[in-house]
Parts: sequence; structure tokens; C-alpha cells
Amino acid sequence: MLEKILLGTYTRRASKGIHEILLDTDKGQLLEVELAAEGNGPTYVTMSKKGNLYSVIELGEEGGAAAFEKDGEKSFKLINAVTEKGAPHCYVAVDENRQLLYGANYHRGMVYTHRILADGSLELADIVTHDEETGPHKNQNNAHVHYTDLTPDQRLVVCDLGTDRVYTYDVDDDGKLTEVAQYVAEPGTGPRHLVFHPNNQFAYLFGELDNTVTVLAYNAADGTFSQTQKLSTLPEDFTDFNGGAAIRISKDGRFLYASNRGHNSIAVFAVNESGNEVELIQLISTEGDFPRDFALNSSEEFVVAANQNTDNLTLYRRDKENGLLTVIQKDIYAPECVCVYFK
Repeated sequence: MLEKILLGTYTRRASKGIHEILLDTDKGQLLEVELAAEGNGPTYVTMSKKGNLYSVIELGEEGGAAAFEKDGEKSFKLINAVTEKGAPHCYVAVDENRQLLYGANYHRGMVYTHRILADGSLELADIVTHDEETGPHKNQNNAHVHYTDLTPDQRLVVCDLGTDRVYTYDVDDDGKLTEVAQYVAEPGTGPRHLVFHPNNQFAYLFGELDNTVTVLAYNAADGTFSQTQKLSTLPEDFTDFNGGAAIRISKDGRFLYASNRGHNSIAVFAVNESGNEVELIQLISTEGDFPRDFALNSSEEFVVAANQNTDNLTLYRRDKENGLLTVIQKDIYAPECVCVYFK
């Protein structure tokens, strides 16, 4: 079976946009990368059920989000982009029920919602700017929104690295946001991304700045989070630079994965039956430098990790019984790759 993977990239050196690569699950092998859509700085990508592609985009001195439609079997063409002066978003997510696209703007500390129109194009719906007090770390000079995606009960959850907060918003059908709760993390955590357990009662927050996973109980009644556990993604004796990056959970909720940029590894955690505790069981090299993102394939037999600075992908075979990873392929060329998205 061949599975298609879209790769979001920077375009500062060798990349020209969004790339596509195939995973041959029968052979356990990644095939050659191909350019799927040209564009500047499409660092994060996602797709709608209709088959439209959405990404972060830079257009000259402006940045924002872009919509693409299929143009043949292996390529996409631009429908439109919603941009404004300044840095682009760093994360995008589709809301199928409301036909919205959410965007996180790291540099400007803003949350965006866009309406997805009938032809797949985008139209700005709302903007929220965070102005809360920031954390003590040197990278927390202002609000830095890093993640905007849905809770299991269809609220919007937002991670802000700069303010050390996780925000919960209600969203109306037109994309207007109303804040309903804030979780305040320990100072210097730097909330980056989170994932929910399939039981919908717990979430796992990755702190980029202190390299930790925080287990959060989620209260669907009021959209609040509360901490139940916090632990490091690194070995005790590691003292060099590291920045937490991506976090994923298996469909059965038994295993959690987090990537370390600096230590250049994926941390594997076993999750207990209720979801309120995790235990580190493996640290495995990404066979490259600066693994900003990774993803599990549809059967969860494989994991693909992207090393930004060394322009390579690494393929792992995943043991579904014990959650452990084994490297089976490395040095697969993928220029400036920072997002791995299985279509």
C-alpha cells in the first residue's frame, strides 16, 4: 500500500514549497520526494475532507494562510491567500463542522479564524490578540501563539508559548471567538502543542522551553484544564540546548510520542489505562538534526520524522504492542522539512 505524505517546509535554502513523498507500507520504505505546490514559507500544512490543501504562506512582506486545490494527481494550485503585513502563521487546522480554518501567529501573538467558502477559498472571520503577562524565559518577550486546534467537544484550544497559558475559546458558526478559560502553566514552560487522549478526559501539553510533558485533566463542562503530572522528555544528564517540538498519541491512547530538537530524539511514553499518568520508556535518535515534526501513518505501524537542519526524513517501524520504535530507513532527502502530514 502506498500512503501519501505532505511535507511543509521553510524556503530559505533549497526548498521551493510543499513537497509530497510516498510511504510503501508493504516494503517499509519511503520513496523519492516531489514538489507538490510552490510557495514561500509553507511551514505547516493540513487538508480538508474535500481535498483542499491549506498552509502557512509568505507573500513578500505579508504573511497569513493559503488555500490550494488539486491540479492533477501530484500537485496543487493556489486558490487564494489571506495575508497582512508581518510574519505568517505557524500552525493551521481545519474545522470541518463549521467550515473554518484556524491559524496561530507566533510572532504577533494572535489567533485567527477564517471561513472556508464553497470553492475552498478563505475569508478572514476573526482575530484575537493575547496581551497577558509573559513568562521569564528570554524567548517569552511577548505573546507567542503556537497552536490552535479543536477540543473533543468542538471548542478551540490555543497554546501560547510567550504567556505560559493554554486558552479555551467557544466558537460560533461564523468563526467568532469568545474566551471561556485559561490554564496557567508553570513559569518558563513555553506551551507549544498538545494532544488529547481518546477518552477526551486528558490532554498532554508539550513545553518547548522547559522540555516537559504536562498531563492535563480536561473539564468539558467549562473548558478548564488542571495539571495531574509533569515530567521531562530528556535524560537527566543532558545539559545542552533542547527545544520541545511535536507531540502525538496513538489511537488506542496507550503511547505518547514527543520530539526533542537538540537532543535530536523522539521520547516514547507509556500511558496508563485512565490516561492521567505517563512513563518514559524509550529515547531514540532521529538520525539527523532538529526534528521539528513527525507523524504516525494510518495503521500506526510506521512513524516518519523530519530533521529540519539536515534535510532528511527518518522512517521507524512501530511495535503496536509495546509502543517502541526501530529505525528502518534514514537519510531520505527532504529540504528544510518542518511538518509531516499524512493525507
